[in-house]
Amino acid sequence: MEIIIEYFQSINPILAAFLATLFTWALTALGASLVFLFKGLNRAFFDGMLGFTGGVMVAASFWSLLAPGIEMSPGEGFIKVIPAVVGFTLGAFFLFGLDKILPHLHVNFKMSETEGIKTPWHKSTLLTLAITLHNIPEGLAVGVLFGAAAAGLDGASIGGAVALAIGIGLQNFPEGFAVAMPLRRQGLSKWRSFNYGQLSAAVEPIAAVLGAWMVLTFEPVLPYALSFAAGAMIFVVVEEVIPESQQERFTDIATMGFIGGFIVMMTLDVGLG
Repeated sequence: MEIIIEYFQSINPILAAFLATLFTWALTALGASLVFLFKGLNRAFFDGMLGFTGGVMVAASFWSLLAPGIEMSPGEGFIKVIPAVVGFTLGAFFLFGLDKILPHLHVNFKMSETEGIKTPWHKSTLLTLAITLHNIPEGLAVGVLFGAAAAGLDGASIGGAVALAIGIGLQNFPEGFAVAMPLRRQGLSKWRSFNYGQLSAAVEPIAAVLGAWMVLTFEPVLPYALSFAAGAMIFVVVEEVIPESQQERFTDIATMGFIGGFIVMMTLDVGLG
């Protein structure tokens, strides 16, 4: 791990963010590749992994984003938390707007429950867009944190950025499978199901590069950018991940998955960051 961190410290932070999110994309593709080996999706496993995803995202929002953002903010007392409040609010409203505009369909929901503007798009496209929607803040978070570490600001480190990428990669693995398998059950070929599954994370490197470039170019916005990514991630967890995990009878498994995901992300961030 020290070798990996030293490598990321030696390269351009924008390239580092891009490479780190290629890793998270690769784990999504690895998860989607399970469609070649399995014929069905175990609902208990799926709900547990959804819970794990939520736990990782909530822990990352605080340990990797909000806490460093507040620490590097100027001022004292209430003044110090203003950038976090503003950024967090804007991030949540940004995802709220995308959720209302971008057509998408959550896994295991009916076509009549499609969200966003009305569209004739196929169910496979809508399912992919649903996962893509919450991969945007994940990629953005990684990029912003690499940019913050490169800028040498207090509270941010390359180790923390690497920890965030690992945590997001871990929870991306079941996401790829969760998109690919329902498409396979609908009659799509294994290759098409796999391609849709892995495509859902293709937005992460794009968002990461944008995030790293933004904070390096406009350094004063960094506390706002970190909190923006946190607000977007929390919106996704509350609006999408938790409700999906509580639909069936495996709510306890989903809850314990959440606890496990939070512990894993917290341990990674504190241990590496």
